[in-house]
Formats: sequence, structure tokens, C-alpha cells
Amino acid sequence: MRILYIITKFILKLTLWVYYPRKKIVNAPQKRFTRTIFMCNHPSSFMDPLAVVGSQKPITFFMTRSDVFKPFLKPILWAAHMLPIYRQQDGVDTKKKNEKVFDKCATILKNGRGLIVFSEGFTDNVFIRRLKPIKKGAVRIGFTALEKIDWKKKIYLQAVGSSFADPNQLGSDLVISNGDPICLNDYRKDYEKDPNKIIHELTLKMELQMRDQIVDVRNEKVAPFHENVMRITRKGMNANDSDFNIPLLKRWNYAKRLADWFNKVDVENNEELMKLKAKLEAYFNLQKEEGVEETPLYKVLSDQRKKNQDLFYLIALFPVMLLGLIHCYLPYRFIKNFVEKSFKRRVFWGSVKMLLGFVAICIYNLPIIFLMKSLLGMDGALAMLYYLTVIPLSGVIAYNWFKVKSKHQKMNVLEKSDVSKIAEMRNEIENEIDRLIPVA
Repeated sequence: MRILYIITKFILKLTLWVYYPRKKIVNAPQKRFTRTIFMCNHPSSFMDPLAVVGSQKPITFFMTRSDVFKPFLKPILWAAHMLPIYRQQDGVDTKKKNEKVFDKCATILKNGRGLIVFSEGFTDNVFIRRLKPIKKGAVRIGFTALEKIDWKKKIYLQAVGSSFADPNQLGSDLVISNGDPICLNDYRKDYEKDPNKIIHELTLKMELQMRDQIVDVRNEKVAPFHENVMRITRKGMNANDSDFNIPLLKRWNYAKRLADWFNKVDVENNEELMKLKAKLEAYFNLQKEEGVEETPLYKVLSDQRKKNQDLFYLIALFPVMLLGLIHCYLPYRFIKNFVEKSFKRRVFWGSVKMLLGFVAICIYNLPIIFLMKSLLGMDGALAMLYYLTVIPLSGVIAYNWFKVKSKHQKMNVLEKSDVSKIAEMRNEIENEIDRLIPVA
């Protein structure tokens, strides 16, 4: 295990805690040495390996597109346990190149390490809660590895699903769910008889297992409908419009059940459901036009606003917020602007912001710590403790402070406004959801 990988694991635990403070792992692998190929979904580009590697115990290598292996990056990527996978469009002898990579995979598995393979092969440009058809590569790699080691050790496949509330939103939710491992050695006779047949069958079996681990809306045209229903009921995994008093796993299971219901119903040929879909779209479009947000509106309409509690929070944590601004605002703003201007595909934003933000805040605060140490005579150990705890905590508190302040101000405006039209519209939609969607 390479030193950079160990450092990366430590950094990821901290950054994932900041980025996804509400995070749950289901059926987590308990061993570091697993000899397992983890077949993962790929909803959020580079955030997916970061989330899985940073949240789970096994020592893993993961396969990524060969075009990121620039000469100057190769040593870093190698040290971080990344392996290239070559595609037809890469303009090289892909078969020969991949055979070398598969030899490396066989050695990794033989030595008890794990492999992460993103079996869908690509990420949607826009985050969608769905599983795309998976490729046969992971199963093929497993059997190829077994042949290379003469079937002397057991190699497993395991489905892993990452369900994000919003992968690009700081402070949102993440559930990583693991299926039960399948031992490839049990299929030796089938493989030796007809390798293509058993690879195809196991790929289909693993696809079903992967679907079980995530919120999976099969029809991408229905995905916004599913999301809007969750926003109204507040029981699901929407990053902003959810009841966060409901435990995360309960909300995740609700989102899964709702998706399963949509998958079984022919929505596009159901007149009543299509009318409800259109009403929801009109409702949220009206909110945009009037500058209204769903959660502040809901809290005002349902009389669930905790005004005094919010005021106490804002007053009590004001000094900590200022500290967070001093330590984190400038690097946060710089990285945010840089990433959003540099990366056209929004799906990359979350992962790049998380890693570059961590690096920028660390570098930015080093001279501040040295200054505090020299001017205040602070002990070295105390300065390091401050650096590792106060800076990240104050930064998170500052971020949340401004979110609470923003919602507080929006609710003040709503309480003084006539929202009867939009309130009536919301009430009608809520009743329609109760009538038409039994699992909602």
C-alpha cells in the first residue's frame, strides 16, 4: 500500500465528512484485504471513487479513463492506486494495452487487494438518479484473473451503489450500499464450458444487484417527476427540500420505493399522472418567477418556522462565523470561481471543489498559523491542533451560518407577502400526490 494512498484515505475521510455530513454505509465490507471486484455505479464522475475509497475499509485500486494519465500525472495517479483503462476512441492498440492492465489486476487480486470498476462506463452530464446499462468488463477481469492464478484463490464480485442527494452540493447526503459478494470460483465449470454465456449472465445478475443498491429511476424523462414529488412530500433525498429530522436511511428507502413505483407504472400513458407532472413543473416554475424557495415557503405555510431558535443560532455563532471567514472564505471563493469557469460539465464540480478546496485552505492558512505561533507564542502542538480542528470546523459553521441567515431572511419576506395563490396550488398538488401515488 503506497504512502500517497494512505494520505489520500485520511484526507478523504475529513473532506467527505465536511462535504456530506449526513452519510451512511449499508452492509459495509469488514476486511481490508478482500480480493473483490467492486462493481460501482457512476452518477458523479470523479466524486464516485473518492466517496467509495474514502468511506469503506478495503484497500482498493480503481480503474479510470486512460486519457487522464498525462506524463506529469502518472506518478501521482500510480501512487493513488489508479489504473488506466483504454477505449476504442483513445487511438491506441486497446486490446494489447488493456491486456497489460488486466495482468496488473490479476496481481492485485492475487495479493488480496480489491478493484473498483465503474461498470456503466460513463457519467451523465446532468446528475440523474438512475443506473445506465453496465458493461461486461468487470466480470471478464475477474475470470481472466482467476485463469492467470490457475483458480487457486477465491475472487469475488460485489455490487456497490452510491446514492447522492446532490453530489455537487456541500452539506448534502450520501448513502453507499453494498450487495452480497458473489464468488466467481463457483462458476468455473460454466466458464470453461461457455465463457461468453456465463459472463453475460453474471453481468445481468450484477446489474440487478446494483439496481438494488441505489435510487434507480429507469426512465430518465420521469426522473424530474420523481424528484419533484420528493420535494413536496419532503420524505426523500432531495438536497434542499427534505425533512432532515427523518433518518437518512429511511429517506433513502422512501426514494427507492418511490422510484420502484414509477418504474412499474406507464407514466407517459397515464393521463392523470401526466397532469400531475405538469402541475408540479408549473408550480416550481412559478416559485422561480416569484423568487420563492420550497423549504422556506413550506415552513411558513405549515407554521414550522423556529424564528427564535434561528436568531439564537445566528447570534451565538457569529464570532465562530467570523473566524471561519478569516480562515476559509478567500480560498473557498477562489476555488469555486475557478472550477465553475474551468469545467463545463457540472458533474465534475463537486469532486474538484472538494479536493482543491481542501488543498487551498491548507496552504492559505499555513502562514496564518506561523504568524499566530510567533506573535502569540503558541505551542507547536497546540498550533497543529488548531490547524486540524478549529479551521475546518469554523469553516463549516460559517457556511451553515450563511445558509441559516439566508433562509431566515426569506421566511421574513414570505410572512409579509401574499402567498395564497402558490399555497393553494401546493395544497392541490399535495392532495393529488396522496390520491395518485400510493407509496408517497
